[in-house]
Amino acid sequence: MSKTLASFVGLLAFLLGATVNAQTKADSDFKVTLLGTGTPIPDLDRFGPSTLVEAGNQKLLFDAGRGATIRLRQINATKSTIMSRIDALFITHYHSDHTLGIPDLWLTGWLGNSRKEPFRLIGPVGAKSLMSNLESAYALDIKIRLEDEKLSPEGIATVVEEFDKDGVVYDKDGVKVIAFTVDHGAAIKPAVGYRIEYKGHAVVISGDTRYDRNVIKYGTGVDLLIHEVCVVRPELLSNAYIQRVVDHHTSPREAGQIFSLAKPKLAVYSHLVFLGSDKVPRATVDDIVAGTRETYDGPLQVGEDLMSFEIGDTVTVRQRNP
Repeated sequence: MSKTLASFVGLLAFLLGATVNAQTKADSDFKVTLLGTGTPIPDLDRFGPSTLVEAGNQKLLFDAGRGATIRLRQINATKSTIMSRIDALFITHYHSDHTLGIPDLWLTGWLGNSRKEPFRLIGPVGAKSLMSNLESAYALDIKIRLEDEKLSPEGIATVVEEFDKDGVVYDKDGVKVIAFTVDHGAAIKPAVGYRIEYKGHAVVISGDTRYDRNVIKYGTGVDLLIHEVCVVRPELLSNAYIQRVVDHHTSPREAGQIFSLAKPKLAVYSHLVFLGSDKVPRATVDDIVAGTRETYDGPLQVGEDLMSFEIGDTVTVRQRNP
């Protein structure tokens, strides 16, 4: 089965499980866009992990992997630059593939005096250190642009908020964000997922995690449950390095168990980890779907970059080509 056909199968499953209708303006101001669904390995089709949530007039970004600003530009090519209008950036954990896009978003969103207010970063313990080091790394560039281009100092300033326990980390104008701990492995702490609530609807982003009942707890009954996944051919599990990678993620079968218990309106995969080797081809989207269907028969969508979801009484899926 081709990648295109596999995506169609996922969409068909969604259509069978939940009706997709045109939504009223009042219901369609809650939108989620997958900016990047990839991994640390560069991929032209799947950029680094990043998810944009638009709720009312607020724009919240969850992780900023490689190419996040490029994807933001692609969905906002004819309007004022969206990268300068991100209200807050939330980080799930500090692996580089989830943070490489931060300096680009922070600095590029400031150019031309586009950003008028400080750049806001919210994350578990480690966020302040990360941003402080970025400020040091780019201090000379900032100094030059302040003096030469007369850019606003307010637009390059930062506001960083750290948290060290589960709970509400953002609450503004009807939009609430709740952070919850997930298990990405004993050495990878902190690691969190997020639940975003707006107008009686909810979205959960798992972050990087193994099978974790916290995802079920916060994801039960949500409109959209976005979960990571790692798929590998069985013959590669004897490779010690590959086994270590697998041990830090959720298999399709395990994710299916989570979806079955949480029962979201729509289950979505993002941050797709396909493992292979020089001798063994990497697994495919078809393998993800097949593994998931062993434990879950509900609405399912394998995410792609620039795929969006409009949330109201139903969930509308739209795909924009890169």
